[in-house]
Amino acid sequence: MQSKINAFFRPCSMRSESAVNPLLSGYIYNAESEKLSTEPGIAVTGDKGCVPDSNVDGRVLVKENSDERTLSAKSDRLNSINVLNKKRKYAQLHLEVGQSNFMLHTCPVCNFKYAPGVEDDEKFHKSFHKSYTHGIPFRGWRNERVVAECEIGHITLVQDGDPCIQQNKVRDVVKMMEQELGEGWILGKNCKVYLFTLSKRVSGCLVAEPIEKAYRIIPQSKDETRHVAAKKANNKSTTLQFGGFNLQREPIKKNVLENGKCDGAVFCEEEAVPAACGIRAIWVTPSNRRKHIATYLLDAARKSFFPDSILDPPQLAFSQPTSDGIALFSRYTRMSSFLVYINR
Repeated sequence: MQSKINAFFRPCSMRSESAVNPLLSGYIYNAESEKLSTEPGIAVTGDKGCVPDSNVDGRVLVKENSDERTLSAKSDRLNSINVLNKKRKYAQLHLEVGQSNFMLHTCPVCNFKYAPGVEDDEKFHKSFHKSYTHGIPFRGWRNERVVAECEIGHITLVQDGDPCIQQNKVRDVVKMMEQELGEGWILGKNCKVYLFTLSKRVSGCLVAEPIEKAYRIIPQSKDETRHVAAKKANNKSTTLQFGGFNLQREPIKKNVLENGKCDGAVFCEEEAVPAACGIRAIWVTPSNRRKHIATYLLDAARKSFFPDSILDPPQLAFSQPTSDGIALFSRYTRMSSFLVYINR
């Protein structure tokens, strides 16, 4: 132990020690504990000819060589303390590598995907959900074109050449329609858009366009469909065998016309007939259905599509009808063989 102490007090050893380890600057060496103390004191320097001063309590202080080095060491310590005292904010991160619905929840009503528990996402979903189920807020325009009124609301017509504010509102409504009807086909060139306003919200929308020809669908009765289904079922075996187990396969009947609804493909005649007005799309918000809003929209379209003439219900042609659309068009035209067309 004594040899280490004597070696420490030698000028050459002190110079080499401080040169190798610059962290000795600003610290005090305690001879009794053989450890560096963090108590403030004069910085240790390794200059030649520097003789340490001994103290009563065993501590050894070396004369200060440079004030700048001492101040820089103290400032470094203060800066490190300030950095450690700063409050740190943490955020949970996740890796997305193509997972379906990753950290998201899909609303079963509006099909909107959002992250539960995130305040901004839940707030945006609440606003979108209300706009989808009840309609987009609409306070009207100064120079709007009202083509029809009824006891529960009124219908506004928007067409090409109208102001941008009206065109933007139409695009917002079409985005809502695309949630249920599909994207990229609803709005086309030379289309006339009919907006049904109820309680200062757009509760329904109809998109109509001029056409030249259409095709008449072939109605298929329930008895004919059952006969075709039974014939197909007889041709195919409905029993599947897996070892010693026999499974009975249940046939699925398509194109069954029952209660005004038709599921499956729609068949039409090959010969085209002249037509003038095509209903490209029609949609009503979920909370406002069964209020005859679709009927009001169809009436407004056939009465105002041409300025000088009124079309009869059977003269309207419909594009890409769904099962609910087929039921609506059959009731509205009072015909099971209404006109359909292919939109471009």
